[in-house]
Amino acid sequence: MLSRLLYTKTDNAPLVVFRIIFGILIAFECYGAILTGWVKSTLINPKFTFTFIGFEWLQPIPGNGMYIYFLIMGTLGICIALGFRYRISIIAFTLMWTAVYLMQKTSYNNHYYLLILISGFMVFFPANRYFSVDARLRPAIRSNTMPSWIKWAIVLQLFIVYTYAAIAKMYGDWLDFGVLKVLLKGKADFWLIGSLLQEPWLHGMVGILGILYDLTIIPALLWKKSRSVAFIASIIFHLFNSIVFQIGIFPYLSLALTLFFFEAETIKNIFFKRKPLYKGNEIQLPAFRIIFITCFSFYFLVQLALPLRHYFIKGDVLWTEEGHRMSWRMMLRSRVGQVQFKMVNQKNGESKIIALEDYLSRSQRHRIGAYPDFIWQFAQYLKKEEQKKGETVSVYALNSKVSINGRPYSAFIDPKVDLASEKWDPFRHHNWILPSPVAR
Repeated sequence: MLSRLLYTKTDNAPLVVFRIIFGILIAFECYGAILTGWVKSTLINPKFTFTFIGFEWLQPIPGNGMYIYFLIMGTLGICIALGFRYRISIIAFTLMWTAVYLMQKTSYNNHYYLLILISGFMVFFPANRYFSVDARLRPAIRSNTMPSWIKWAIVLQLFIVYTYAAIAKMYGDWLDFGVLKVLLKGKADFWLIGSLLQEPWLHGMVGILGILYDLTIIPALLWKKSRSVAFIASIIFHLFNSIVFQIGIFPYLSLALTLFFFEAETIKNIFFKRKPLYKGNEIQLPAFRIIFITCFSFYFLVQLALPLRHYFIKGDVLWTEEGHRMSWRMMLRSRVGQVQFKMVNQKNGESKIIALEDYLSRSQRHRIGAYPDFIWQFAQYLKKEEQKKGETVSVYALNSKVSINGRPYSAFIDPKVDLASEKWDPFRHHNWILPSPVAR
């Protein structure tokens, strides 16, 4: 049964079309990051970069090097779309994109993480066997088929993403539509729809349909009778997100992934009318299927477990942010914060308040007060900078306050704790984060 599910050969039209769209999308993402100024504001201008903790050694290339870096990634996207040196191109892009993801989190977005996962899948997918430069140059690799595990890997990954997204929405601020009111308040000046986005009835509709969509979209796409309706719903859902929340290629990547839910014959007839349709039902077992099943199972166990980690960390994740990232907790909150840093010289007792503008960009200053890991990282940075001068310092976060979803500001970080001497553990609560003032 498992062998039939995973190893039956199917027509590869959905995979080939997805490869082309995927390559085009990542080219747009990378070239667009340069043209919109994202690379400059996020990776070139800042003097200090907030990396993922533990990856401080991953730093942006000095000068204008990150422009070249993103140009290379965009070009790799074109190579992927064309199926030119596909394996090298997708491996290089995956490594380079993962490095960018880990070297900065000031502009964190869930689709950056999803792009790593899908790129990682594509490394192992035989996506260049048809309608590619590689297949033209090396006819021996041409094929009309792919193993069915490719489809089920995509389906399972998307099921995890949407299901956890739905579960995360089942909390007070989403269910009373308060968070949507806050998120859409800043869209009031949008042409034509700005005033509509402020209507309470629309907040309620978006809130209810958001949960229903996340819970039902994968089963609805899998069931042939509801697939067309589900696809139309996906177009409406993702275009709304793209227009209103402006979240890059994520909506279009999600739409492209629906290719794997349609019959291969349907995809072939739309995109490759001359392509021979594979109608066989052959099962081809891989040579190292035990290793394959082990790796396949381990990967998805990690994907299932990672979004659950905040349940095992003391405190409310909405307040502490501990366990928030890589958990598909999307569009759930609006956080704003403020903080001052006091640095005390341990040798002579002299203290001073740090001028954040001397170290951080505008966007970094906007975010640092709202996120505990940012606050801790900056304290560690100040400590290391002083150590270079032969000094030993303590660093305290003063007047640290956070507002979540429009609530009044509340004290956030214990001002008595020397953050420079604290350690960071991604799987436990940090007691210098003060308790949440509101039960949600």
